[in-house]
Amino acid sequence: MATDARRLTALLQLASPALPVGAFCYSQGLERAVHDGLVDDGDSARAWIFALLRGPVSHFDGPVWWRLHHAWRIGDEPAFAQWNERYLASREGAELRAESLQMGTSLVRLAVDLGLRAPSPDDLGFPAAFAALASELDVDPQDGLTAFLWCTVENQVAAAVKSVPLGQVAGQRILLAAHDEIASAVAMAATLADDELASAAPGLALASALHETQYSRLFRS
Repeated sequence: MATDARRLTALLQLASPALPVGAFCYSQGLERAVHDGLVDDGDSARAWIFALLRGPVSHFDGPVWWRLHHAWRIGDEPAFAQWNERYLASREGAELRAESLQMGTSLVRLAVDLGLRAPSPDDLGFPAAFAALASELDVDPQDGLTAFLWCTVENQVAAAVKSVPLGQVAGQRILLAAHDEIASAVAMAATLADDELASAAPGLALASALHETQYSRLFRS
């Protein structure tokens, strides 16, 4: 029971919004979707967030995270580097790439400050840093991926609460509805073959690109 409790607390620390990686600075294109009227209430915010979760997050980000965790756990540095590079290459806008690199660097620095083994922060995406830290904390891969996807959805909901804006209860409704969606995404990550991975999300890419020159904004992406 003590071991289970320790792993649970490690998982909670990983998924905590208090993790100092700057996630609150980013909307991942959602702010532009609000600007363009694509997201203007709780239902449209949920539709936007879940479309990303069911699409590129389930079919690419999650499976890549799974591979990164496995590679780090068994000490396969070439595979770890390869999947990190592939993830970064899939970021279709400058803001999305810069976001992942900044958060990855911040998480590695935190791991080092905590006395944990960590990969080099050079050109390291956030999923790679998160997967390595989860492995170092002896977090089960399914649990670690669940935490990673939860953070992804929670950050999007927080951005929607601020930018739409939504009330806190509306945000919690989206998070509650996300439970099954995240479970499905975790299950998919372990089953997709390498040639089945797909990251295409044209709407997200356009929103991110347009956000780069948006006149007034709250978020960095």
